[in-house]
Amino acid sequence: MAFTLELRKKAIDFKLPATDGKTYTLSDFDKYKYLVIFFTCNHCPYVKGSDEVTRASADKYLQRGVRFVGINSNSENTYEEDSFENMVKRMNEYKFPWIYLHDKDQSVALAYGALKTPHFYVFNEDRVLVYTGRGVDNPRNVDKMTVNNLDITLDELTSGKPISIPLTNPIGCSLKWEGKDAHWMPPDACDLV
Repeated sequence: MAFTLELRKKAIDFKLPATDGKTYTLSDFDKYKYLVIFFTCNHCPYVKGSDEVTRASADKYLQRGVRFVGINSNSENTYEEDSFENMVKRMNEYKFPWIYLHDKDQSVALAYGALKTPHFYVFNEDRVLVYTGRGVDNPRNVDKMTVNNLDITLDELTSGKPISIPLTNPIGCSLKWEGKDAHWMPPDACDLV
């Protein structure tokens, strides 16, 4: 995976099942002014470490027309914890305020060029990419975070201001790809960019 969706490109459509029993496409979120699509999973310590910060952002900015959509593209053959059944269990347990989609064939992750979990993509009212990268600068231990790039971006976006830092490196675990060349690193590798 060498490339990720470039700034100023349009959001790419998808059709994916969710933990709530429905299937969603990009147009199902048309009623929201802004959209955050983020690639996530169940097992990654960077995801688990920052989930409550992400929850706070999703709750805070929903009032300003921002909808969060999480997508799990990880191979369950690498981590059984990332299976769809376990996604449903996790949402039932934690009741996160986002739609949680399963990208079993990994085609959406490939189309977006998702690099890590978590990896955030923020789209404006025209569904044009205005920010991509990390949520916070220390997602594994948010007690030590100094910058919340996602909140800065969403505050600027919803206030009609230009995005001051539109691109950062996502910090987290590598996506777990299917196939013979997928496991070039140990399955427990959670590496920084």
